[in-house]
Amino acid sequence: MNITSFLLYCFIVTFTPGPTNIVILSTVHNSGTKKAMEYTYGATVAFGLLLVISAMLNTMLINLIPKVLFIMQIIGSVYMLYLAYQIYKMNTNESPANQAGTFMSGFLMQFLNPKVVLFTMTVIPSFIIPYYTTISMLSISVIVITIIGFLAFITWVLFGTIFKKFLQKHKKTVNVIMALFLVYAAIMIWI
Repeated sequence: MNITSFLLYCFIVTFTPGPTNIVILSTVHNSGTKKAMEYTYGATVAFGLLLVISAMLNTMLINLIPKVLFIMQIIGSVYMLYLAYQIYKMNTNESPANQAGTFMSGFLMQFLNPKVVLFTMTVIPSFIIPYYTTISMLSISVIVITIIGFLAFITWVLFGTIFKKFLQKHKKTVNVIMALFLVYAAIMIWI
């Protein structure tokens, strides 16, 4: 197994902007670091669970992948557009308590995020299974990839925390930009 290629793939996919990372940044911006961490924990647990599911069911799903991916693309695109709308219309004068990210929203977002689903469905069969098929090696791989994902999420929380004053000063503009990023991500699924 080419570990460099594997790690590059994992880092590029998890650290680049995507729906989960944008929502994390928005949550820091609107609700603070504590709520963003709650969302991050949910996203991380779901990310790891998706990797476990991919490792366990990969051989059974091989014939269904095109159908599953198409359905997830539709659901994921609609959900991202919904999130974009919610971020755009967010009242910047209102207390963010009711708009905060939760563990459950972070958890559910991963199952509807086509970027994450595609990644978890491809990383295990592409990089791990051709070389390692034992439960222990699959488990270690899932743990390593989950840690990389968690580090990516934490990076976005830190970015949001460091630039929070700037982000709060320009709340409406930041919300519009984040909403546009989500719309872009939804469109890119189909291109």
